[in-house]
Amino acid sequence: MSRIMIAPGKYIQGYGELKRLKDHIGAMGNRFLVLLSRGGLGRLESTLKAGFRGNESALVFEIFNGECSKTEIDRIRAVCRDKKCDAVIGVGGGKILDTAKAVAYYEKTPVIIVPTIASTDAPCSALSVIYTDEGVFSEYLVLPKNPDAVLMDTEVIVNAPARLLVSGMGDALATYFEARACIAADKTNMPGGHATKAALALAELCYDTLLEDGLKALLAVETGSCTKAVENIVEANTFLSGLGFESGGLGAAHAVHNGFTVLEECHGLYHGEKVAFGTLVQLVLENAPEDELEEVMGFCASVGLPVTLEEMGVKEADRVRIMDVARAACAPGETIHNMPFAVSPEDVCSAILAADALGRHFLA
Repeated sequence: MSRIMIAPGKYIQGYGELKRLKDHIGAMGNRFLVLLSRGGLGRLESTLKAGFRGNESALVFEIFNGECSKTEIDRIRAVCRDKKCDAVIGVGGGKILDTAKAVAYYEKTPVIIVPTIASTDAPCSALSVIYTDEGVFSEYLVLPKNPDAVLMDTEVIVNAPARLLVSGMGDALATYFEARACIAADKTNMPGGHATKAALALAELCYDTLLEDGLKALLAVETGSCTKAVENIVEANTFLSGLGFESGGLGAAHAVHNGFTVLEECHGLYHGEKVAFGTLVQLVLENAPEDELEEVMGFCASVGLPVTLEEMGVKEADRVRIMDVARAACAPGETIHNMPFAVSPEDVCSAILAADALGRHFLA
C-alpha cells in the first residue's frame, strides 16, 4: 500500500512579500511571463516591478482574456515562446492561476502562483480546470506536479472583499472531515495513494485554526487590517487545506457542493459557501455527535457561512428539487463514493433536508 503526499515546491506567505518576489523565485528563471487581468496589472504592476528592482526587464506582462480554455492556453503558450520566457507567474484568481499552471506544464517551465484572494484551497494543487471559450466546463487537467512556488502576499489579500476570505474558510472547513472519512474508508487520495499521518494532521490543524482564528480574522479584514489571526487563516485556507484535501482525499461535502450547482438560485454563491453547507450534510450522513454538529454550525454562523437552505438562496426546498441536487451529488465518479458506507440519492436528499432543519433550529 503506497502512502503519497504532494505539495508545492515552496510556500511563501507574509505582508508585502510581493515586493521581495525576486528573492524567492529568481533562481527559477531569467525571464518571467506574468499572466494577470487588466485590473490586476493596474493595481500590481508597480509592486511586481519593485519585486524585481534592477531587473524589471525580466518581467513580461500579458493580459488574461478571461477564460481558462484551450484557446487561451495556446495563445499564452505562443506568447511565452515568442518572448523567450523560461518561467510563468500567474497573478490573480482561479482561472488565471489554472491557465498559468497549464501553460507551464505544456511549455515545460516552472510556474509560480500568486493568488490575490484566499477564497479556495486550489492554488497549491496539481490541477487545472479547463473550460470552453464560452465558459462551460470541459475537463480536468491533472498535472504531474504541484506549482514550483506559491506566494501569498497578505497585504494584497486583506484588500479583497471579506466575503472571499470567508468563502475560503468554508472550503477549508470540509478538509478535516473529508480526509477523516476517506481514511476510514481506506480510499486513495488525489495522487492515487493512501493518506499519510502528516496529511491528516495538517487537515486537523486546518480545522482547529478555523475555530481559533476565523472570527478574529474576519473582523480584522473588515477593517483592512492584517493581524496574526488573518495570517493564520490565510495559511489555513490555502496551504493547510490545499495539502489536506489533495493528500487526504475528498468526500461528501464537495460532492454536495457539485449537486447544488443544478439549482439556479445557488449560482451566485461562492464555492466555499456551498462546501460549508455540504460539510453539514456530510456530518448528518455520518450521524455525527450533536456536539460536533453544534461546533460546526456555531463556527459557520459566527463568520456568515450558510447553515440553512434559505441562507443558500433556496426558498422552495421541496423534496423533488432537493432530489435533483442529491442525484447530481451521487453521480458516478463523484467523491461522495469515498465515504466509508454506501450513499444513495435518497440518503443525500434526507441529509440535506435534515441539515436544513438542524440549521434552522440552531439559529432559532
